[in-house]
Amino acid sequence: MDRRTLLVRGLAATVLTGLSEVPLRQAWGRPADYAAFLAGVRHEALGQGLPAGVVDQALSLCESPNAAVIKADRHQPEQVLTWAQYKDRVLTEAKLSDGLQAMTEHGEQISQIGGQYKVSRGVIAGIWGLESAYGTRMGKFSVIDALVTLAYEGRRAAFFRGELLKALHILAQEGMEPRAMMGSYAGAMGQPQFMPSAYERFAVSYPEGGRPDIWRNQGDVFASIANYLARSGWQEGGIWGEAVIVPDSIPQALLGRSHVRPLSWWVRQGVRPRAGRFADTSADSAAMGAIIRPDGQGGEAFVVYHNFNVIRRYNASDFYALAVGTLGDAIT
Repeated sequence: MDRRTLLVRGLAATVLTGLSEVPLRQAWGRPADYAAFLAGVRHEALGQGLPAGVVDQALSLCESPNAAVIKADRHQPEQVLTWAQYKDRVLTEAKLSDGLQAMTEHGEQISQIGGQYKVSRGVIAGIWGLESAYGTRMGKFSVIDALVTLAYEGRRAAFFRGELLKALHILAQEGMEPRAMMGSYAGAMGQPQFMPSAYERFAVSYPEGGRPDIWRNQGDVFASIANYLARSGWQEGGIWGEAVIVPDSIPQALLGRSHVRPLSWWVRQGVRPRAGRFADTSADSAAMGAIIRPDGQGGEAFVVYHNFNVIRRYNASDFYALAVGTLGDAIT
């Protein structure tokens, strides 16, 4: 047993009695506080029935709070981007070119999985591209180390402690090596960037059977994304939305996701599709949609349907959902 495991187990013996959680905002220069926190996590994990060997091996990766994780968490960009700026940042020529190449290699499998789950192949590809640049950028942090640090640091301690315990359950259930569980500084894992709670709910293997590997197995990645969307209410055959031209006479107050009306009503107000015709519905149909114009008058506008809100279940951002839909359409 190595020194770090002995430290965790030894301190546990002295601080576990009655220990539930160490105060949140802690003195970073006091190793005893951090060790006591680890002992508290260990106590809780063992109380949930997790094997001591799994817990000790995982927590042995956490010698001290990870300064890089704290820096990333506390210094997120403060700039409020417009949609045009966000689009330029995430939908680069390289992202589009790489996406076309990725679809050449994996498009058939994505189509098969999309068909099985009744989810658009474009949205699967769009999420894959945005989350991990088609599996090439999954994060370089140990998920356990990152979650321990964020649970200890205290800004969202309860949330990250819950995710940490779920990550420990995954290690125990799936027989994973803790060092192989890599992801972002916030604990998002693998190519779909699932938090541990999302992994437990939505990760699946493809074909069925075996442990879902969202780090290296593209079939599992695509099926897990598709399963997430299907269980979030994706409507088969429906699109997420499309670009439109909105007359300046329509006030901004009538726009936004909450203002859902029949498409025929929007057409009567002068809304027109940029592509010449609406993608999958006629002007006098009963299709319901909302108009969003993120940058206000003069900016790009879109009519968005039910499936747009399903994409937002993956990431609750209009910009994200627009980027996923736009990227998926472009590369498929």
